[in-house]
Amino acid sequence: MSHQDAAAGATPAPGGVPPRFGYGTNGFANHRLADALRVIADLGYVGVALTLDHDHLDPFAPDVARRTAETADLLRSLGLAVVIETGARYLLDPRRKHAPTLLHDDRALRLEFLRRAIAIGADLGAEAVSFWAGVRPDGVPADLAWKRLVDGCAEAGAAAGDAGIPLGFEPEPGMLVEDIAGWHRLRAELGAPAWFGLTLDIGHCRCLEPTGVAECVTAVAEHLVNVQIDDMRRGVHEHLEFGTGEIDFPPVLRALADGGYRGLVAVELPRHSHAAPTVAASSLAFLRAAAPNAPSFLGSARRGAAGHGAQATLDGEVRIPERPASAADVSGTGIPAAGEFTPGGAAAVGGGETDGRAS
Repeated sequence: MSHQDAAAGATPAPGGVPPRFGYGTNGFANHRLADALRVIADLGYVGVALTLDHDHLDPFAPDVARRTAETADLLRSLGLAVVIETGARYLLDPRRKHAPTLLHDDRALRLEFLRRAIAIGADLGAEAVSFWAGVRPDGVPADLAWKRLVDGCAEAGAAAGDAGIPLGFEPEPGMLVEDIAGWHRLRAELGAPAWFGLTLDIGHCRCLEPTGVAECVTAVAEHLVNVQIDDMRRGVHEHLEFGTGEIDFPPVLRALADGGYRGLVAVELPRHSHAAPTVAASSLAFLRAAAPNAPSFLGSARRGAAGHGAQATLDGEVRIPERPASAADVSGTGIPAAGEFTPGGAAAVGGGETDGRAS
């Protein structure tokens, strides 16, 4: 049975579908990928958001085809669904965070990375491949940056269409497309293709969207192909553990269920690798307590979060205490050999840039 079939066959909460919780491997940066996947599965998650990185299935490694096959086997044996994330910090350039993006002069490397991510995603049976715009580089006019983004998305979309995998475009605070309004504009300029979906970070809704978080989810539910979840405060792009920000999660999870979303809801805590197993455990306890099929939020939170360091407060919120400090053809779709593109090989452009992404 596929992960989608399993989700469809589960007993849904009234008026919706049960959430499928996953965890992002960028929150396990100090673990080998295989070890991270085993820990995530052992904790009870049903999926992973796999960030391709230098130590986590590097798409430019000479043996990427073998590693991809091994990872596919491991995911299958663990019963984990997967989405592919492409937000690695220094995979493409050792000096410029997240660079080059689709907006840079040397954007060809980013496009090649996205093609490889799509090919790997297809080989892993991923539910989606997620990506973002990037910050507009100094010296690149806004209209040129936008044109480059539209053209780059169209090229990535062609590869996604051939591979039969949807793309989830993520609005990122501080980037050229930072909110849902920008996503709608981009989708319209692309011609609203079937492959162009939305990756929504729940924390970003609280950070900068004009509506409430649950209302934000409801408004875009039909476009969702990937969801990231974390706590956040208004106006501050910082991914926080659940209960340490300002988001009321039961209405958010209810909105996802009522909207019919069946994809992964993956925890996005990229700055918590130092305590990954503990944070992942407490995160799942919190989310299960907040889920719409929980018997009651307060009672379930007190029971489910016990033993994970979480605390149910008198107003019904769960508070989690602060913690101390290939070969040539990757998928048989004609992706060129790794040696034809070398991450970091292009000259740095623009010096140090701030990308606005707290990850």
